[in-house]
Amino acid sequence: MLPVVYTPMAEKYFKKLKDKQLKNSFKEAIVSIRTNPQIGDAKSGDLKGIYSLDIYYNRTNYELAYRISQLENGEIVVIIMAGTRENFYKELKRYMK
Repeated sequence: MLPVVYTPMAEKYFKKLKDKQLKNSFKEAIVSIRTNPQIGDAKSGDLKGIYSLDIYYNRTNYELAYRISQLENGEIVVIIMAGTRENFYKELKRYMK
């Protein structure tokens, strides 16, 4: 399993989450990313190099954006952002600039 690092934006989102089942859904998704980093959809254009994973919970679509970074001793998964699908990619593009 690959190690995981969270950006401040992702940490803030997960800290605010109150719904424990939703938090567990995100944790399960992160574990599956750690075991198979290519599981998400690779983005193109402005977001090239970023993967996103859809999480459906309580009839709502959530997104998890991450990247695989190379270190001298291997790879690491960087969780960039998480949230609902609404305006997710617009915020992600703004955050990446």
